This record gives sequence, C-alpha cells and structure tokens, in this order.
Amino acid sequence: MQRSPLSTLLSFRALLLGVALAGLSIGAIASLLGLNWADRAWAAGTLPVLAALIWEIVTSLRRGEVGLDLIAGLSMSAALIFGAPLAGNVVALMYAGGQFLESYAEGRARREMTALLGRVARIAMRYVDGRLEETPIDALAPGDRILVRHGEVVPVDGVLASPSALLDQSALTGESMPAEKRSADEVLSGSTNVGDAFQLRTVRPAAESTYANIVRLVRQAQESKAPSERLADRYAIWFLVLTLLIAGSAWWLSGDRIRALTVLVVATPCPLILALPVAIISGMSRTARGGVLVKSGGALEALAKVRTAILDKTGTLTFGQAKVGDIRAVEGWAEEEILRLAASLDQASSHVIAEALVMDARQRGLVLSPPSEISEVAGTGISGVVDGHTVVVGGSRYVRDRASHGDPYALRAGVPEGSVVVAVSVDGALAGIIMLIDEVRPDASAMLDGLRMAGIHRIVIASGDRQDVVDAVADRLGLSEAFGELEPAGKVAVVTREQARAPTMMVGDGVNDAPALASADVGVAMGARGSAASSESADIVLLVDRLDNLTLALKVAHRTRRIALQSVLVGLGLSIVAMVVAAFGFLPPVAGALIQEAIDIAVILNALRALR
Repeated sequence: MQRSPLSTLLSFRALLLGVALAGLSIGAIASLLGLNWADRAWAAGTLPVLAALIWEIVTSLRRGEVGLDLIAGLSMSAALIFGAPLAGNVVALMYAGGQFLESYAEGRARREMTALLGRVARIAMRYVDGRLEETPIDALAPGDRILVRHGEVVPVDGVLASPSALLDQSALTGESMPAEKRSADEVLSGSTNVGDAFQLRTVRPAAESTYANIVRLVRQAQESKAPSERLADRYAIWFLVLTLLIAGSAWWLSGDRIRALTVLVVATPCPLILALPVAIISGMSRTARGGVLVKSGGALEALAKVRTAILDKTGTLTFGQAKVGDIRAVEGWAEEEILRLAASLDQASSHVIAEALVMDARQRGLVLSPPSEISEVAGTGISGVVDGHTVVVGGSRYVRDRASHGDPYALRAGVPEGSVVVAVSVDGALAGIIMLIDEVRPDASAMLDGLRMAGIHRIVIASGDRQDVVDAVADRLGLSEAFGELEPAGKVAVVTREQARAPTMMVGDGVNDAPALASADVGVAMGARGSAASSESADIVLLVDRLDNLTLALKVAHRTRRIALQSVLVGLGLSIVAMVVAAFGFLPPVAGALIQEAIDIAVILNALRALR
C-alpha cells in the first residue's frame, strides 16, 4: 500500500527526533560515567537534524523565502562551533520535536477530511428481475432500484422508494441528529442508514453522485500545497536582524560568546513558526466537520478578511428549479391539457424552463406524447407537432408573433412580480399562459443575517436572470444592490468593481459563475453537485446546498485567524523577552533552550484550539 506524503514526512521527522533524543541520552550517560566522548555523542545527535534543517533553508532561499528556521540553524551551528554541543543537541531535540508535532497535528487536524474518503461504498444490493444481487456501484444506472440495509452508506443519489427512512447525514451537513425522509424525498449519497432497510430509486450514476464529487474535491484539497505562508515568517527579516543585533551586542559588551549563543538558542522559534499552519489546518478540519470544504489555508485566511458578498440568485438564493405556480387558460381549454401539450413539446428542449414544465407534468401524472417537426430558437421558444397539432411554446412575444388569434399579454394582468411567463398556442390560436416561479430558499434570510453578523457589510446579487426578477428578490431580502441580465463577463466586472471597495466573496453554482468565482478574493461554490466548473474554480465548496454552512465557515475563519495571530505574536514577544534576559547573562544555553521550548509548546497548544 502506497504511503501518503504526510505519513512519510511524519516518519522522517520521527526518525530525526529519535536521533536527537538518542544523542542526548547517550551523551548524558557518558557524562555521568565520566567518559570523555559525551561531547561527540551530543554533536552526533545534532548534526543530522542540522543537515536536514540546512537543506530546508537552502530550498526556501531558492524560492526567495527567508524564514525563522534560519535562526534555529544558526543556534545549532554556533553551539557546535563554540564548544557547547549539549546546548546544540537540546536545540536539535526541540526543533525535531517541533517538526514532528507539526506533522502529527496536521494529521490529526485533517482527520475529518480523511474520514470522508473511508466512507465510499463499493457494492450495492440491486433488484434484478425481482431478486437482489450484489452489484458494483459503478454499474448502477439512473432508474435502478436498490436496497440500502441498516448501517450501510447510501452509494448513489436517489429518491426514496419506501414509506420512510432514517438517515445520519452528519458527514455531509455536520448535523448530529438523524434526518427522517418520506417517500419520494431526495436521498444523498454519503448518508448512513440508521433505521430500517429501505429501497432507493437511483437518479444519477455513481460517478456523478454527491458523495463522489465530495470525495473528488477532498482529494483535490489534500493534494494541494499545504499552507506555506507562515505568519511568523512575515516578520522573519526584522526578527532575524533583531536577534543578531542582541546576540552581537551581548558578545561585544560582555566579551562572553556564550551569551550570544544563549540569545540565539532562546530566539529559536522551533514549533512557534508552525503555529499558523497548525491553526489553519485545524480550522480547515473544523469547517469540514460542518459540511464546508476549504481547499487551502490561504482561502481560509482570505475568508476572514472578506467584507463584501456577491451572490448569484439562481441556485444560491433560490432553489434554481422553477415550479409551475398557476395556469391561465383561454376559454375552451383545460389547464392540464395546456400543460400536457407544452411539456410534450418541451421534451425536445434542454432549457431549464422546459425541464421544469416536463417535471411538473409528470408529477401530475400526465401522459406526454412524443413531439416531431421541432424548431427551437435557443432561450426564446420552441415549435413542433404534438398529437397532430402545431404547438408553440415560449415567451409572450415569441408566441404572439406566431399566433393568428389571441394575445398572451392580455392574460398577464396581476402576474406576481418575479414570475416567468410561458405562453402556449395550439394550431395558431393562443391556448393560455403558464406562470413559473423560482422560490427563494427558506433559509436565505437567516443566512444573510448570519453573514452580516460575521462581518459582511455589503451584500449584492449578480445574476443572469431578468432585472425585474432579480430586483424582486433583492427587495424581499433587503440586499444592497442587484445586477441582472449579466453574462459571465458581466459578473466578473461586478466582482472587479466590488473588489475596489473591499475584499470580496463570490457565491455561485453554475458554469456561468466559474469566471467570477475564480476572480473573486474568495470563490464559494454551492453544493458538490453543482457544475464541475464552479466547484473547480472555487476556493471553498459547500458540500450540500445549505446556506447556513457559509456563516459557520466565516465564523471559523475569523476565530482561526485570531488564534493564529495570538499564537505567533505572543510567542515572538515572549522570545524577545527571553533574549534580553539571556543577553544579560541570567540564562545558560541549556536552560534557555528549555524555556523557549515551553513557550513553543504553549503556542502550539493554543493553535490547536481552532479544532474546537
């Protein structure tokens, strides 16, 4: 079995820690026995750690990065040169211990994301000719009926075909309480059946299911570069200069080079420089537990600075699926017959409104007929023959221009603001209009309040929908501004304009949102089942379509950044105090190393608070 890079790194750092500990122990025994090779044992325990550190320093310098690791290298080198190998070995032990602690903490903090990968189902019980047989989930097709037994993870997305089911969705939503589902409710893959066995009718292949997409995104996040920008390193140059200034002054004024060595030893930040990665990775793990996948540490840091949110309407503030609200029929026509003819023709269209009409007609149990002689004007309307009748379905103007009798606009009086009107004519005469509405999510208002409480000062809509529809949603939710009828380039322009005011977050779910998500300071994709383009372009992915999870992510980001700053700044401050004490000769090198390690352990433990 191939080991992960993190596991390999942990083993290597454990080896260095073991070497440093062995050198210190053997040297101490030799010293107690009065043997003259104790110094050589301590030097042997220091050199491998120093060599690994020098390699890391050289690699960083080639990238143009100057970090606080350089001070650790100087202190170990000075200890060996100045004839204080015991102090050097203690520093090596502390440094190796800090490196090992980083890898261990990173592994612990990634536990929730790693646990997601271990839940992938491989086999499903499928009904074939009235019998159950084990089937690889890759062989499942939409429309198959499967049995999900107690304790099993749902392998694919589907619709509940049993009267009820009890599901643990904590891996997807972060909710601790099981969710009860009823017949025909949607069931997401990755949920665990904690009730009786139930039947499921699959709606999409395993490779396109919610959980498969989550696993893909998690792997992408784990394979991405770990948070490399360490907050302590932002102060590396001045801290390095200050350290050398204090050490040099202590040596020059006192004439005692050991004082300079002690200053370098207590300045060695060891695990301190790892406080930010530990805090950031802990924060990423915490958001994963809440159903939010943050792809990088930089994204979590940037999220804490966001002050403006740009939201797509369709699929973000609304469900993104229009529903038939009302049908107005011309005298002599039945409402359901108008819907049946329109849906029959719209089977030939891939437009979202056409799909909504077809779905609604089937839910009503209407029998749809196959259309023929089809002609479609993309995004405007479609015409064809259904059951021997010439049927035209589309916008009011499109249908009016093709109907010899009746005007769709005459039936539009009192149509609710924000509705989409589809006109239908049969054999050249207007039959009626169908009104559809994309409902605002019930949790949208609470989510927006949560965003404001989390520090978002300005919230706007950027949508490709009609301006009047977008305005209606913005007025209802009390948003700052609304931009409608936007092409993808238009959404990017809105993002650019808002970025000039403040750090900006873009939230969307469609292919047309991908450029804006990529150009924003933080891009957030709604749901792992959203378009691949949006989830790949985004910095953050809400694993399920729950807007309140975004508020959680903001709170975690703010808390994580606050904890990281506390850890780094307090640690550096205490190091400076210790350097001054050492400069006046009140600390021997070994005691200084132990004090510095106590400081480092304290800030690392503080950084781990971000897990809670």
